Amino acid sequence: MPLNKSRGNMYNWCTHTFNVIKGECPHQCSYCYCKRWGKQSPLHFDEKALKTNLSSGNTIFVGSSCDMWASDIHNYWIEKVLYYCRQYQNCYLFQSKNPYRFTAFMPMFPDDTILATTIETNRPSATETSNAPPVWARYQVMRDIHGFRKMVSIEPIMDFNLDILVDWISGIKPEFVSIGADSGENHLPEPSPDKVKTLIEALKKITEVKIKDNLKRLL
Repeated sequence: MPLNKSRGNMYNWCTHTFNVIKGECPHQCSYCYCKRWGKQSPLHFDEKALKTNLSSGNTIFVGSSCDMWASDIHNYWIEKVLYYCRQYQNCYLFQSKNPYRFTAFMPMFPDDTILATTIETNRPSATETSNAPPVWARYQVMRDIHGFRKMVSIEPIMDFNLDILVDWISGIKPEFVSIGADSGENHLPEPSPDKVKTLIEALKKITEVKIKDNLKRLL
């Protein structure tokens, strides 16, 4: 089975995506891009995906279509995915709005792993659009993770308190931050262009900033 190439509005620095745990994501984010494809299938583990040749030298986003770290996901599903990834020499991105679950699998991650979370804002508005843990909890967990490459995704960016958000990112110490905007017309509370530009300049002082194409709408 061939490996899926990363397409569309995905991270342009990822070469491929790999999804074994599939179906409707338990976090039910109101702005989820998967919803544009209609009703999702029930949550399930796709055994056939474990016949995929992951090859080597790739940067693979594992679990791009469903948050495989949501609390409803079985531990042994996660273990099987991690074991399979470890058989191939690649860089793997694991991103979750429930990063606390990362901590139970630390010894099982592949050698070249990037752990990431989404922090759309520091305000409660993010929690109001999702069943995922609140943004402050994601920040605290990621801040306390050490020994791994880390990333923060600020997407879809929502209005924020500049000092607090920059302080959070500084505390997490990510290798880089990716910033993107809502591309689905979900009527989210968005910051002004000047505020986005100020955030970008502030973050550039502490880490690398990757700007997604969909952010241009706000700039």
